[in-house]
Amino acid sequence: MEIISVHQLSRHYGQRRGIEDVNLSVKSGEIFGFLGPNGAGKTTTIRVLLGLLHPSQGKAKIFGLDCWEQSAAIKRQVGYLPGDLRLYPWFTGKNALSIVGAIRGQDWDQKHGRTLLERFQLDDKVTVSKMSRGMRQKLGIVLALAHRPRLVILDEPTSGLDPLMCNELYRCLREIAAEGATVFFSSHTLSEVELLCEQVAIVRAGHIVADESMEVLRRRAHRSVLLRFQGDSMSRIVPPDFLNVQERIGQTWRCELTGTTPQLVAWAAGQPLEDLEVSPSSLESLFHRYYEGEEKAS
Repeated sequence: MEIISVHQLSRHYGQRRGIEDVNLSVKSGEIFGFLGPNGAGKTTTIRVLLGLLHPSQGKAKIFGLDCWEQSAAIKRQVGYLPGDLRLYPWFTGKNALSIVGAIRGQDWDQKHGRTLLERFQLDDKVTVSKMSRGMRQKLGIVLALAHRPRLVILDEPTSGLDPLMCNELYRCLREIAAEGATVFFSSHTLSEVELLCEQVAIVRAGHIVADESMEVLRRRAHRSVLLRFQGDSMSRIVPPDFLNVQERIGQTWRCELTGTTPQLVAWAAGQPLEDLEVSPSSLESLFHRYYEGEEKAS
């Protein structure tokens, strides 16, 4: 079942581009990664999905409901953590659960809300004004999850969290997805998207430049190769088309493999090599290739 459906969605700010012709499909029970650097259009997309911004053109639906015209009905079943989280300074974990729950017509100060406070190691009596940035972020996560939403939308959720709490959040989100809920996870950090998500869309300058499963992206990612040649033989070697030599130091080549491993092995068997190292596929290199044009333009 399609939980989020976006078709030819654009949002402009006067003459400035926000997002342009975005298409997305997120299925039930999926942990979907929305990856891109700051300013790429991730937050604009999320705000349109939540009915906080009117689209300039195109359509966005959640649960089959129009994100602008039926926003109130959608929000009842969505948990949201904004990237610029703001909380009342007098909030505590206890009264925040009570007040926000009452707004939703639910009692959040029951077992699930209390369990989340304990899970994220939050003292329910400390006010927001006395909390660190990480503590405020954890309270925002608790408030986004306390009502067991069908869809969780998180905008840079690990900002301010220490590594232990990041891992706890990942475990929590996997449990939520296993129970049938959907997670839409926005991040600029490739490593956490790779660790957590099954499907990933990469956004660049307001456009979706890739929307594929993590498995497909891994297959497309290039491998790094280190070649050490015997004596001074390197000067006579011509690299094959599937091997991009990035650096030459002494008798060593540092390369990127654009072909297959069997191709490399067959070619290397006929070369005067002392050593050959092949690293696992690097999603980092694939990610940078999507942004090379943008970096040169800036």
